[in-house]
Amino acid sequence: MKTIFAKTTGLSDRPFHYCPGCTHGIIHRLIAELLEEMNLIEKTIGVAPVGCSGFCENYFTCDMIGAAHGRAVAVATGAKRARPDRFVFTYQGDGDGASIGLAETMSAAARGERITSIFVNNCIYGMTGGQMAPTSLVGQKTSTSPYGRDAMTMGYPLDLPKVLTQIDGAIYVASVSVDSPQAIKEAKKALRKAFQVQLDGLGYSFVSILSTCPTNWGVNPVEALEWLQTKMKPCFALGELKVPATEGGSEA
Repeated sequence: MKTIFAKTTGLSDRPFHYCPGCTHGIIHRLIAELLEEMNLIEKTIGVAPVGCSGFCENYFTCDMIGAAHGRAVAVATGAKRARPDRFVFTYQGDGDGASIGLAETMSAAARGERITSIFVNNCIYGMTGGQMAPTSLVGQKTSTSPYGRDAMTMGYPLDLPKVLTQIDGAIYVASVSVDSPQAIKEAKKALRKAFQVQLDGLGYSFVSILSTCPTNWGVNPVEALEWLQTKMKPCFALGELKVPATEGGSEA
């Protein structure tokens, strides 16, 4: 009988522990499939910080390093410079990569570090209590903005991928989602391109993935997907926001 689908060897046999409706598991699978398809598992070093994203080290079968909150990109930079023959990626939440780790993200992009950052954006701090994140939407209720995010006092959501397109060392920047089968396919394509940019030694690659957090949003899994589609997608620029000049046209 022909096998039409098989579990990727990029993931361990340990069952995911994530909350029902959380899309971390989908993103894990896409990354793991690419590591297998591109023959990278034995050559990869993944770096994960504090937060729900940090649990990925329990599931990927490549080598993993745990980093302090916000320092994944700094640790990945050290790993890549020490072992330039390795494929190095970070797996971070939006609170991690765009708040406490914002300086590390921007600096790595400015230096054109040959690493890949995967930025999971669910508009909230997931594991630490559902606090407002840099990406939380205007009006969004969180544990630290119980009446909704007020732009006048709390500022506006940070669209980090759009900012990174202005930095020369950021060679590939994409913003995708995993809310539908077609979106998942596009997300995998973007991740593949980001991985290839690193393999080609071109510079820093960054993929933002819009994700769900039903538990902290206070909705069920179906409502979470609807909220992502109707609230998050209009707020953040989507698509390939910056591609290598070798693909033709402008980089930005």
